Amino acid sequence: MNRHLTPIKLDTYKPLRDLVSEHIRQAIISGVFNPGERLMEIQLAEEMGVSRTPVREAIRKLELEGLVVMIPRRGTYVADISIKDINEVYEVRTALDILAAGLAAERINEDELEAMQRLLVEIGQYIDEGNIEKIVEIDSAFHDILYQASRNERLVNIISNLREQITSLRGRSMMYPGRLAKTLEEHRAIVDSIAQRDAEKAQRAVRIHMENAERTLLKAIEEESETE
Repeated sequence: MNRHLTPIKLDTYKPLRDLVSEHIRQAIISGVFNPGERLMEIQLAEEMGVSRTPVREAIRKLELEGLVVMIPRRGTYVADISIKDINEVYEVRTALDILAAGLAAERINEDELEAMQRLLVEIGQYIDEGNIEKIVEIDSAFHDILYQASRNERLVNIISNLREQITSLRGRSMMYPGRLAKTLEEHRAIVDSIAQRDAEKAQRAVRIHMENAERTLLKAIEEESETE
């Protein structure tokens, strides 16, 4: 494992173990660490300027989230998600997002709609800057508002259980050349449909977005395997 991480900035009131887990999680999501790559506790601790204890705690948390796997007598590795896993996650997420979009078109309030439109502007700015970390963060916030606007708490709870797997896949898909611009275009179509209070149109826009995201991710994985 080469040097990947930057020192932790202790400028918040969050527990150190949470800061460390967020730091490692973001590195995995943004592709700094590759699937199957071994994570060394000592080196991670040195890079972030912390002791091994919060790193060990963070790794256990990330294992529960499905982002890393711990193999006895071998070490800790970034989880390598299978094609079957991807298909299953996207099947569930597509169904949930389509439901959320239809409900949001009927139930969203003006503040939420304005917030989604504002996030689109932010995503566009970060695309220009090439800031993948911020793009993934804002994209997650965009979808969170969509779920919130559905006014269905059970839907929100179910989708939250898939959050980390979804975020990890989202980051890998967005890294593909040309995908960021397409993502922004697809998000605009979703927001426009919801603003028109057209549930069917919003659902179609979400389905197109999800199908394109999955197709891009599978293409990226296929190309990665060809270069190995």
